[in-house]
Amino acid sequence: MNLSDSWAVSAPTNARMSAAEAVFADLRAAISSGDLPVGQKLPSEASLAARHSVSRSVIREALRSCTALGLTETKTGRGTFVIADRVTGDLDIGNYAARELMEARPHVEIPAAGWAAERHTEEDLQILLGLTEEMREEDDQQSWVTLDGQFHTAIARASKNRVFEAIIVDIRGALTRQSETLNLVAHRQQQSNIEHDAIVEGIRSGSYSAAAQAMTDHLSAVRGAVESLRR
Repeated sequence: MNLSDSWAVSAPTNARMSAAEAVFADLRAAISSGDLPVGQKLPSEASLAARHSVSRSVIREALRSCTALGLTETKTGRGTFVIADRVTGDLDIGNYAARELMEARPHVEIPAAGWAAERHTEEDLQILLGLTEEMREEDDQQSWVTLDGQFHTAIARASKNRVFEAIIVDIRGALTRQSETLNLVAHRQQQSNIEHDAIVEGIRSGSYSAAAQAMTDHLSAVRGAVESLRR
């Protein structure tokens, strides 16, 4: 039995949290403490699933966040390996880095929210209200991040600016990956729901400035959460 296997069969200790959060926290603690040292191959998904009594989809969700933080790397046909014991760089969230998203999103999503306030139809508003209601009631994190992507796309669509909509559609996969990681690491889901409600209220009011400010506040909070991951 190698080092990672012996760690996998021991019982984890976790505070009350979702299954994916528990797996992620367990992996991150083992990596930072050296129980799973740099260069070590992680246990198989089956071993991790057995350790936590969860499905492999939950394990994969946690592993994606480890990779996003730059702690692990998956090598096709070989497995997933620890490559760092602490977060030192930008989030790896697919086609775009978190830094690139943070630099670009305010130039698209703030005016999109403002124009949505002035141009939305009643149908647009009902779609946004329905999405925020679904997100408040959603306990499954994977389902929530899917709804989150739909929410930001719906705002861009409500702006009646097809350039804004095309940009959000293009980066939606990266936005989803970023939300997934922030929910697991920074526990952003509940606060994001509150911020989303404020954005929709700004759009409902018809005030460009109110909707734009609500989106500004949301993106600032996301930036703060991303930056906190490096501390």
